[in-house]
Amino acid sequence: MTSPDAPPPDDNPRYRLDPRTIEMLVCPVTKTRLTLSADGSELISIVARYAFPIRKGVPLLVIDAARRIDEDEAEALRNRPASDN
Repeated sequence: MTSPDAPPPDDNPRYRLDPRTIEMLVCPVTKTRLTLSADGSELISIVARYAFPIRKGVPLLVIDAARRIDEDEAEALRNRPASDN
């Protein structure tokens, strides 16, 4: 049993995805660049319109684990400043 004050497992610093790793990863469908979601929980392929989850610092780059994003969400990501990436 975990302590009520303990952070959820995905908030553990050792599970954070290294920004250099993100730069090397590409969408498994389109082979295009992936964008980190604002909350850091997903890698998003704007071109394919898929959001791939990150679990315990490991991106799950398989279609079965991904969720589809709609055009509005894709457009918001396209227009997001590059420094947020």
